[in-house]
Amino acid sequence: MISLRKYGNPPFTVALLHGGPGAAGSMEPVARGLSKQWGVLEPIQNEKSVDGQVKELRKVLAENASGPVVMMGHSWGAWLGFILAAKHGALVKKLILVSAGPFEEKYVGRISENRLKRLNSSERTEYLELVERLNNRDLPDNDKPLSRLGGLSAKADNYEILSDPVPVTPTEQLTASPGEIYARVWPEAAAMRRSGELLRLGETIRCPVLAIQGKCDPHPAEGVAEPLSRVISDFRMVILDKCGHTPWRERHAAQRFYEIINGEMGTAPAVVK
Repeated sequence: MISLRKYGNPPFTVALLHGGPGAAGSMEPVARGLSKQWGVLEPIQNEKSVDGQVKELRKVLAENASGPVVMMGHSWGAWLGFILAAKHGALVKKLILVSAGPFEEKYVGRISENRLKRLNSSERTEYLELVERLNNRDLPDNDKPLSRLGGLSAKADNYEILSDPVPVTPTEQLTASPGEIYARVWPEAAAMRRSGELLRLGETIRCPVLAIQGKCDPHPAEGVAEPLSRVISDFRMVILDKCGHTPWRERHAAQRFYEIINGEMGTAPAVVK
């Protein structure tokens, strides 16, 4: 079972957290791009609880990072990085949240509304059935439903990813049971948001936090900016035009995305190919 992939040369000062939960390897294109200038860690989350993934991530960073890292998480990975920065702040010198889900429950309904209006009738029905199935922790064999849900979400979540994406080499499956990871971790994380626990964790974050959100991402940017600006003193947000949920795969947004994250790390932009 893989727990970490490394890119570039030491010192390892950047850590990238994949989405899902269960989408291990999804940050590989970004890791390869950044590794031209920095040593990059790509932790693979295998644990089946929020606390388990936090402990797993803490161990990987403690054993492999060269001091506090610039941590960038995508989607679920943004929340995981947020939780880790709150609980183990000495490991994180800067936090970058890419396409994070909203941090308060009142924004959640808009996600499904935005997604469903981008799907046809049969796709909408299938999407809702898949979400219901994956939220049932006791059902076996959730890997295929998770993969299909990912395909529907790609259509709904991105500006042009299906018609004209930046080419990305498909990655191998890195975890034994991504569907089970999702089915067990996500309901727990969603409960943290409903109770307010997730947002309250932000009160203990002391490092700078940057959120990057696509203007066309179904996850509303204000659901990140408004709550976090109340609890984090050093918080900024950048909105990418003509961009959905996965900036590095969006033809119009990829170069700007790399310019931003390279700028946050203090050097010239990497070349996007």
